[in-house]
Amino acid sequence: MDKPLEIRFHDVPRSDFIEARIREKVAELEKLYDHIHRVRVVVDKDSNRHHKGNAYRIRLFIHVPGREIVVSHNQRGDPAREDFRFVLREAFEAAERELKRYKEKQRGEVKAHVEPPQGRVVKLFRDQGYGFIELDDGQELYFHRNAVVNNGFGRLAIGSRVRVHVAEKESPEGPQASTVHVID
Repeated sequence: MDKPLEIRFHDVPRSDFIEARIREKVAELEKLYDHIHRVRVVVDKDSNRHHKGNAYRIRLFIHVPGREIVVSHNQRGDPAREDFRFVLREAFEAAERELKRYKEKQRGEVKAHVEPPQGRVVKLFRDQGYGFIELDDGQELYFHRNAVVNNGFGRLAIGSRVRVHVAEKESPEGPQASTVHVID
């Protein structure tokens, strides 16, 4: 880390035990992701409790390149939150999940949403219930009337703009659209 770990206690007495556990957990996060700039941990009581017991709350502010990851889970009314070890484990497991997501996104491992290809109807055989679509990249696809969503086959005309999902397996006529959405 570029800056030292900061641990704050609010409405909770400072504790060497709590501080040592937090340092151990932060060290584990640093092993998971070695570009952490700074970590601030706030330990306090759940101030919105109306019954006996001291429920802990741990908030984490993890500074990484270009982002601050904030973990502030607080499940009110859960009696397990009176056990500091439970709250600590829960907070750091959430931080670990967030760091893993961030790391995957940085590496480009998160799948990017790819828009389905678009094209226009170039051949239409209404009486036989099929046609052909030329995609914007020039590829020609066969489609059957059942592939057109919302029973839209009857609305199609030569030149109609469509968005398609290409089937993995080809039809006897070649590449095939599994789903056809009429645009406009």
